Amino acid sequence: MNYIDKIKNDNNGKYNGTEIDYILQVLDSENLERKKNPFVNRLEKKYADIFQTKYAIAHNSCTSALHTCLVAAGVKPGDEVISPGHTVIMNSFVTLYMDAIPVYVDINPDTFNMDPEDLERKITDKTKAIQVVHMHGNPADMIPIMKIAKKYNIPVIEDCAQCVLGYVDNKLVGTFGDMACWSFETKKHLSTGEGGMVTTNNEEYGTIIRKTGGLGYKTLEAGQSLRQLLPSDFQNPHYKRHDILGWNYRMNELSAAVGLAQLERVDSLVERRKEIAKMYDETFKKCDYIIPQKVLDGHINTYWTYTVKYEGNDWFGFYNKFKDAGGDGFYGGLSVPYQEPVMSLYDYKGKCPTAEKLQPKMMQFKTNYRNYDEVRKNIKILNKIL
Repeated sequence: MNYIDKIKNDNNGKYNGTEIDYILQVLDSENLERKKNPFVNRLEKKYADIFQTKYAIAHNSCTSALHTCLVAAGVKPGDEVISPGHTVIMNSFVTLYMDAIPVYVDINPDTFNMDPEDLERKITDKTKAIQVVHMHGNPADMIPIMKIAKKYNIPVIEDCAQCVLGYVDNKLVGTFGDMACWSFETKKHLSTGEGGMVTTNNEEYGTIIRKTGGLGYKTLEAGQSLRQLLPSDFQNPHYKRHDILGWNYRMNELSAAVGLAQLERVDSLVERRKEIAKMYDETFKKCDYIIPQKVLDGHINTYWTYTVKYEGNDWFGFYNKFKDAGGDGFYGGLSVPYQEPVMSLYDYKGKCPTAEKLQPKMMQFKTNYRNYDEVRKNIKILNKIL
């Protein structure tokens, strides 16, 4: 069996769908069909269909996707951009890229997501965008958040990097805000190695995002990438191509080919994590000092990780026992963004005492297992330690 057959026949593999077939099509320089209908185009169209949006715009990372969304929202130097006190540092970075000021909103101690009440307290006349993050796959409390955003007429950017096919009251996560961003980094539900996507129903936002991420080519539109159509004007030596400042945030064809193949199996990839989460549910329901992240009524968690709050007296002792017994270990909670050393160099606003107290107690257990025997082995070890 050659290497390609080995991957395609691996029932537990992450890339055992049509990924290799599509990659070979990209590498075939004589494939005229791909030139007429590039994989970036096909990925964007299918993504828009699945995630119920008018426009899907592929990027080379979720960070670049967040950046172009802030440009579309009209963020200027000195403006304020809100994000939660429990999230990755990238939400802060893209705010700083805009010479804007990060403002941190505290989190709900049970859901680990943005607290709507603190959100309203942190809004000022300088607030120009709200980044809502669905942490660990658990949808944020979008109904009150959107009500507050509309009250103050502030655009909302949903960071769905960790939440694919999550729902709030039967409505897809990513369809509440004005824009939504997604990650295809290697450990995410859908993976192209690295990559990202923006979705929006707003044509003006979509065009700005497309042009900002596409080197400022003036021909770009919300639903039209440069890879999809090269105008004949490009052959004219007097033609002027660029009318705004842009970055090279475009997705390449190889990544798009992998992404399309992953998207064709998105339901099964998400369901696998949810099934593994049920095993953790059974384990931790017997324990009163490990409390799983709360999922609100009407919300569907997609479990990028299975995250809990440890109320015991020895986090590292528990971790070491798990590892010593042959377990895979688990991750601690991300540092509160403004406690990262880099943030001492910049201005920011908003303290988050709940996030500060909760962060050292967090444990994030893996859900991206491909082999259920490995899951059961780790669950057995957890049960023994508990």
